Amino acid sequence: MSKTLSDLTEKSFEEYVEDQLISNEYLKGNPKDYDKQYAFDVKMLFNFLWDTQPEKMEKLKNIHKDQFEYKLITRLNNEINNRGLIDVLRHGIKDYGVYLDMVYFKPASTLNADMVELYNKNILSVTRQVHYSLKNDYSVDMVIFINGIPVVVLEFKNAFTGQTVQNAVEQYRNDRSPSEILFKINKRAIVYFAVDTDEVYMTTKIDGKNTIFLPFNKGNNGGRGNPDNPNGLKTSYLWDEVLQKDSLLEIIQKFIFVKTEDYKDDDGKINQKKTFIFPRYHQLDAVRKIENQVLLDGVGHNYLIMHSAGSGKTNTISWLAYRLSSIHNKNNETLFDSVIVITDRRVLDMQLQDNIYQLEHKFGVVQKIDKDSNQLAEALKNGTKIIISTLQKFPFILEKIGELGNRNYAVIIDEAHSSTAGSNMSALKEALHVKSLEEAEEIDDKLDEYDPEDEILKQIKKQGRQPNISFFAFTATPKAKTLEMFGTIGDDGKPHPFHVYSMRQAIEEGFILDVLKNYVTYQTYFKITKKIEEDPAFDKAKATKALTNYISLHPYNIAQKVKIIIEHFRNITMHKIGGKAKAMVVTSSRLHAVRYKKAFDEYIKLNGYTGIKALVAFTGTVIDDGLEFTEPQMNNMRETELPEKFDTDEYQVLIVAEKYQTGFDQPLLHTMFVDKKLSGVKAVQTLSRLNRICKGKDDTFILDFVNKAEDIQNAFKPYYESATVEDVTDPNLLYDLQTELEAFKIYQKEELDKFVYIYFKPKDKRTLNDRAKMNSIIDIAIDRYIKLENNDEKIAFSKKAEKYTRLYSFLLQITPFEDVELHKLYIYLTYLIRKLPKNARYNINLIDEVALEYYKIKETFNGDISLNEKGVETALKGIQFTGSVNIEKKEHLSAIIEDINKRYGTDFTKADQLSIEQLKEDSYKDEELKKQAKVNSIDDFKLEFEKKFTDKVIERMDQNQSFFTKILDNEDLKKTIIDYLAVEIYKIFRNEIVHNGK
Repeated sequence: MSKTLSDLTEKSFEEYVEDQLISNEYLKGNPKDYDKQYAFDVKMLFNFLWDTQPEKMEKLKNIHKDQFEYKLITRLNNEINNRGLIDVLRHGIKDYGVYLDMVYFKPASTLNADMVELYNKNILSVTRQVHYSLKNDYSVDMVIFINGIPVVVLEFKNAFTGQTVQNAVEQYRNDRSPSEILFKINKRAIVYFAVDTDEVYMTTKIDGKNTIFLPFNKGNNGGRGNPDNPNGLKTSYLWDEVLQKDSLLEIIQKFIFVKTEDYKDDDGKINQKKTFIFPRYHQLDAVRKIENQVLLDGVGHNYLIMHSAGSGKTNTISWLAYRLSSIHNKNNETLFDSVIVITDRRVLDMQLQDNIYQLEHKFGVVQKIDKDSNQLAEALKNGTKIIISTLQKFPFILEKIGELGNRNYAVIIDEAHSSTAGSNMSALKEALHVKSLEEAEEIDDKLDEYDPEDEILKQIKKQGRQPNISFFAFTATPKAKTLEMFGTIGDDGKPHPFHVYSMRQAIEEGFILDVLKNYVTYQTYFKITKKIEEDPAFDKAKATKALTNYISLHPYNIAQKVKIIIEHFRNITMHKIGGKAKAMVVTSSRLHAVRYKKAFDEYIKLNGYTGIKALVAFTGTVIDDGLEFTEPQMNNMRETELPEKFDTDEYQVLIVAEKYQTGFDQPLLHTMFVDKKLSGVKAVQTLSRLNRICKGKDDTFILDFVNKAEDIQNAFKPYYESATVEDVTDPNLLYDLQTELEAFKIYQKEELDKFVYIYFKPKDKRTLNDRAKMNSIIDIAIDRYIKLENNDEKIAFSKKAEKYTRLYSFLLQITPFEDVELHKLYIYLTYLIRKLPKNARYNINLIDEVALEYYKIKETFNGDISLNEKGVETALKGIQFTGSVNIEKKEHLSAIIEDINKRYGTDFTKADQLSIEQLKEDSYKDEELKKQAKVNSIDDFKLEFEKKFTDKVIERMDQNQSFFTKILDNEDLKKTIIDYLAVEIYKIFRNEIVHNGK
C-alpha cells in the first residue's frame, strides 16, 4: 500500500521508502525467500543466473544433478569467504570450470549492445523486515539485494515516534552481532545505514559497541545536517539518488575498495589494518558532479574543489583520477589520453595503485614518475592511464604535454605538498651559505614568501590555458589568485569553487577538531635603552624592525618563552591523548629555531626533566656566533628520518622554521606555541596542523606570543563558518564569578569544605569509603540543580561554573596570586561539572590552559567571537596594485627607542589626559553607579566605584594600552585616579539628583 508523507509512522516510513524504490526499477522481495544460513535471497539469485547465463546453468545442473542449487550456493559462499564479496561481485566465480557473472556493470560506452542488455537484466530488490538469524528472532527493517546477494542494510527511525537516527545507531551497536553472516565485513552487506527523516549515518563494519558510524549527509549552509526539501523528506536523496539502480551498481563497481594501512601497536610491532571504504556523501557528490560537468564542458576547462582537511581528499582524488581515465564522450570516445596527478603525498602513489588495481583488476594503470624525463616522455607517449608525479617535476610535465598537442590530458593538483617541496627552489638554495644575522633574516623573508601554490600558478600562467588540458585543483584554503585561475564563474560574475566541503562541516561532523576553541594570546612588554653616546640617524621602519628582532632573538626573551612552553607541556600537554600528545613551536626564522632548540635543551638539562625531548626543523645552514648549525646535526639524525622519529615516544616537541607548517599530518599534535606573525591563508594552514583527530584526542590548544585573536579569526573567515576564540586573563573575574555562583545556592560552603578535605587526604590515609563520600557530597548539589524550575538558570550556572574552571586553571599558572578559597572552589566545581545532567550542560570544554611560573601578560580579548553564518565575510581580495612609494624617514636613534617604549607601555604620553576623560565618560553612563550615588555617602560610593574601575580600564585597554597597563600595575597611580574620578562622578550625579528633584 502506498504511503504519503503525511501519515509517516516508523512502519509507514519503511513502506514509503520501499514504494519509492519499487517505482524506480526495484523488485519487491519476500522475506520468506531469505536463506538465513547463507544470507542470500535464493529466488532472486537463481532468477538472475537463469535469465542471464542459461547455458552455463544447464551445464552446472548436469554436473551437480539433484544437489545443483545447494552446490552452487555453497560454492558462491566459499568464494566470498575466500576472496571477499566485492571481488566476487566484480569478477564472478568459477565452479567446475564454468565461469558465472554475479553482476553486470554498465559498459563505458554503448557500442556493445549485448553488454547493455545484460546490464539491464540485473535484479535489484528490496525486502522489509528480514529475519536474519538462526539463533533468535531479530530482524532488520530493510535489506537491498543485487541479484539475490545482500549489499545494503537499513534501519529506520522517525522523530514523530520519539526516536532519531541515533537510536538506529545504538540498535546496530547493541543488537546486531558481527558474528551473524549478514554483518560480516566484506562477506555480505557492504554498507549499513541508520536513517531518520532528517539525517543519515553509515558504517561498513559492525563491531558491537565499537562500531563507528560516519555522517552521510549533504551538509546544510556550510554546516552539518541536510537542507530542507520542499518536495519530500530531508533524507530522500538516499533512496532517490544514492540507492538508485545505476548509482548503486556504479558505487560497487567504481568506488568501493579495501584500504590497507600499517600501524604500530603498543609494543612497536608493525601490523596491518584493513578498512572497507564506502564513499562519504560529499566525495560521491563531488566526483559525480565533476564527471557530469566535464562531459558537458569538454576538455580545456578548470575546476576548483575546496575540500577541508578531514574530507578524505586522498580517496576523492583516487576516485576522480580513475573516473577521468575511463570517461567517454557522447561519441563513445575516451575524453582524456592520460590523467596526471601532481602531489607530494608519499602515500598517494601507493594508495592510488592499490585502489585502482582493486577497481580495474590489472597492473600498469598507474605509473609513478620517479626517474628521469625519458620515463615521463615514455609514459605520455604510451598513453599510460594515470601518471603520478611531484610538484618539482610539474614545469617539465607541462612542457612535455605541450609537445603532444594532439592529445588530451586531465591534470589533478593536490595542495597537500610536503613542506620540503621547495628544497630545489632558488630561495632555499641561497639559504645554504648564510654569513650574518641580517643575511639570515633576508633569506627567511624569502622563505616566508615562498609558496608551492604560487609556483604552480606561475607555471600554468607561462603556458596559458591549453585547449587540450583540464585542471582539477584540490585545496582547503584557496587564495584569490587560485580562485581566479581555477574557479567557476557564477551568476554574479565572480569565480567560485566548483564543489565545497567546508571546514565548519568537517568540524561539526567530527572529522577534524576546531583549533580556535582554546586560543590564548600573550602581549610582551619590554624597555630598551641606548648604550652608545652617539645618536646616529636611521630609517625609522628599518631600525624599528631591527630593534624588534634584537628583542625577539635576545637570549633572555627566548629563555622566558621556552620556560613557558616547557612548563605548559609538562603540566598540561603531556597528559593529553593518553600521555602521547605532542606540541609544535612555530618560530619566525631559522635563526630563531636554532636558538629555541639550544635554549630548550639547556632548560631541560638544567631542571633534570625527562619525558620531553625536542626536534628542530629548518632548511640549510645557519651561522650563529660564528658556528654553523644544520637540522641533521642538531637532531643527530638524517633529515628524512624526522617525521618517522617524531612519531615515536622518544620525541614530543617539534620546533619549526617554515618547514612542516603545511602539508604535515601528525594526529598526536595537540598544542602549538606560536612566536611568528601569521596572517591570511598561512595562518589557517599553520594552525590547522593541530586539527587531525585520533583516539583519545578531543581538543587542541594554541598559545600565541605574537598575533591578536581578532587577526587570527579574520584569517579563518573565508574558510570557516563558525569559530570561537577564548582569551580571558583577568584574575578579578574569578571573584565576580565566585559571587555569582554562590547566588544560585546550588552548593554550600560546608559541603565544599568536606569535599576538598577528603580530596586532599594523603593517599595512604584514604579509605575505600572516601570516594563514595565525595560522590554523595556532589550528589547533594546535583539534586538542588535538578530541582531548579527555570532551565535558563541551569544553563547559566553550568556555563559560569565551566567558565570559572577554565579561567582559574589558566590564571593559576600565569599570575603569582594565591587564594585557598578559590582553589577549593575550582577542585569542587571540576567534579561537580562532570556529574551535571548532560542535557543542561553548556558548551562543555575540557580544562586546558597555560602552565607558567613567571611572565607578565595582560588581557587582550574577553568575549565571544564566533563566526555565525550571517556575519561571515568569505570574500577574498584579489591582487591589487597601489601607486605609493616607500620613502625613508630619518630619525635619531633616541627618538626611535622612545617611540618603541611608548608603544610597549613603558612611558606616559600626552594622550593620557584624554584616556582619563574617557573613563569619566564611561562611569557617567553607568546606571548602577548613578543609583549608588543616590543612596551612599562619598566614602561608600568610592568603594563601589573602585569595584567597577578595573573593568572599565580593561574595556579601554586596546585604545591606550600603555597608559592603562601602568594604571593596573601601579597601585599608587590607580588609587590617585580612582579618588579623582570618584569625586568628580559623585558630584555630577548628586547635582543631577538635586536638579531633577530626585
